[in-house]
Order: sequence, then structure tokens, then C-alpha cells
Amino acid sequence: MARIPLVTTSQAGLGVRLAYFFTRRSMAKLAQATPEQMLEPVQIYAHVPRLLRGYSRVEQATAALRLLDHRSRALAELKTATVVQCEYCIDLGSRVARTWGLTQAELLALPQYRSSDLFDDRDKVVLEYAVAMTRTPADVPEQLFTHLRDYFSDPQLVELTHIIALENHRSRFNHAFGVGAAGFSDGMVCALPVNTDAQPGSEGPASQ
Repeated sequence: MARIPLVTTSQAGLGVRLAYFFTRRSMAKLAQATPEQMLEPVQIYAHVPRLLRGYSRVEQATAALRLLDHRSRALAELKTATVVQCEYCIDLGSRVARTWGLTQAELLALPQYRSSDLFDDRDKVVLEYAVAMTRTPADVPEQLFTHLRDYFSDPQLVELTHIIALENHRSRFNHAFGVGAAGFSDGMVCALPVNTDAQPGSEGPASQ
């Protein structure tokens, strides 16, 4: 349960109600699911309607990006969510990743991506970049960035970096407000949250 009350449709002004409508429609198309709690993050933003409007524009612009392939985008977003350990984003991200072609085995292998044969070198450099940007403090070595340039153009790197940074924002916002899984992946396999420390290359499954 979120740590502050959600702004319900009956409490919201016209602009916020429109934001709810279009967010629900776009998320249903993306995730192919409409769980009851899907709007919780937006219902928190609705306490500050001006901020919700600005944030919505960022999300709309991001959704329209097409430079990256779906696989790279799904891996980047989902890996970021598992490092921050945002239940909502892992739930939604796992569902979207499946619709974009990731397998159940690949979702479960994410904590051990460095040693898994399920991910090729391009996949692994995307996952490594997501971890490097998301660990605290962020640490992106020059060698890693040079490796990224073997696979991605400059515009693609801007999109990839933006996607990881935005997913950090989403995940940390939701985590701070106690937003839990909404039910996008009910009855399905989800990616597992992981712990990272400040040392590059260190990663292991979170204790249960």
C-alpha cells in the first residue's frame, strides 16, 4: 500500500482525469493487461497536477522513441528496476519484456547475466551499463562506454542512457512511496531483484 493517499478519479480535476484515461490506455496497450492498481504512481503524482503534466510529457516522448530495438530497451529497463528493487517496475517490466520477446529462462537468468549463455555480448553490455548507471554511486568506466559504441550509434546511446535514467527515476519514486506490484505479471514468472555493492562487477541475488 502506498505511503500517502492516492488521488481518486472523483477527487481529481479534469486534467488529471484525462491523464488517468490516457495513461491507462497506453499502459494497457504496452503491457496487454489492466490490473486495478496500475495507476498508483500516477495517482501519487496527481497531488501536484502541474508536475504530473510535465512528467506525462516526458513519458509520452519516451514512448515514441524508436532508435533502440525492443530487446535492448526491455533489458535496460528491467535490469534497472531489479537493481533498485522496485516491485511495481519489476512486475510491469517483466510483463512488457515477455511481450517484446524475452523468455521465462532469460528473465530468471538476469541476476547471473555475466555468466549466462542466454545473453550475447550486445545484451551483456546493455545490462552492464544499466547496472553501472544504477549502482550508488554511479560508475560508468570509459572501457564500458567504449564497448557500447561497438553496438550503438550516438543517438541510440542517448536513447539508451535516457531510458536507464528514467527507469531509475520511476523505480526510486515508486520505492520511496511504497508502491508495490500491481498485478501485471500475476501467475507468470518475474525477474528477480538483485543487490549490488559499490564495486564494479559485483552482483548477487537479493536475500529472500
